[in-house]
Amino acid sequence: MNTLKTTMLLATLTGILVAIGGLVGGIGGMAVFLVFAGVMNFVAYWFSDKMALRMAGAHEVTEAEEPALHAMVREVAARSKMPMPKVYVIQTDSPNAFATGRNPNHAVVAVTTGIRRILTDRELRGVIGHEMGHVRNRDILTSSIVATVAGAISMIAQVMMWSSIFGRRDENQNPLLMLVAILIAPIAATLIQLGISRQREYAADKTGADVTGDPEALASALEKLHRGVAQRPMQSTPAQESVSALYIVHPFAGGGMTNLFSTHPPLEERIRRLRG
Repeated sequence: MNTLKTTMLLATLTGILVAIGGLVGGIGGMAVFLVFAGVMNFVAYWFSDKMALRMAGAHEVTEAEEPALHAMVREVAARSKMPMPKVYVIQTDSPNAFATGRNPNHAVVAVTTGIRRILTDRELRGVIGHEMGHVRNRDILTSSIVATVAGAISMIAQVMMWSSIFGRRDENQNPLLMLVAILIAPIAATLIQLGISRQREYAADKTGADVTGDPEALASALEKLHRGVAQRPMQSTPAQESVSALYIVHPFAGGGMTNLFSTHPPLEERIRRLRG
């Protein structure tokens, strides 16, 4: 069901991009925008992992430096029937973790120093299972495509807005459709992006729980991480904002209206599903 929802949302997002292309330049515009999105997706697929690790301030650790952490990641990778990923550590008291990499053969699991202080080995194994679930489900590829297409829609909408203000008006263009493309399309793209991100978190929770055979460990870890981030949130810098969607829990302090536009689903619902 999560995969079906993600596919439908991706199709809708692509449809918005193509529709804007048709509005701007007809059939030719649709083709140009599709090629443009493809090029951006290619760049994001090959380089997004390196950019994410750099922005998060993560550094690779060897097995000699972190034997216990390597052993745990290797165990979960074997259970997932996937190659051993690289292991990175982020020096921060804020408890969190994420995975990146364009495919299982080029995967990375990163954990903060803070997460290892508050979780038991059993709970940390559950978190690593969740992150390996993202790799196994090819969520890094999905999120790269979604972010690229949504970004392209927002960028094109801005170009259309400024051209409508300062450029020559085409009498054949429908003003109402132009208004929808400029104002509504970027909002719709953002909401779809958030919807896809939330579905992938649910799917990674399930995959991780299936692989480790211990859904309660992940549920308990999520409860501790929620409290831990509330006490020690990450500093909301532009670099950290750009990778916030990768973390297992939202890394910044916030609530209320902020939750409506979060890349993560409600924590209570994630825990309920795991314990169910």
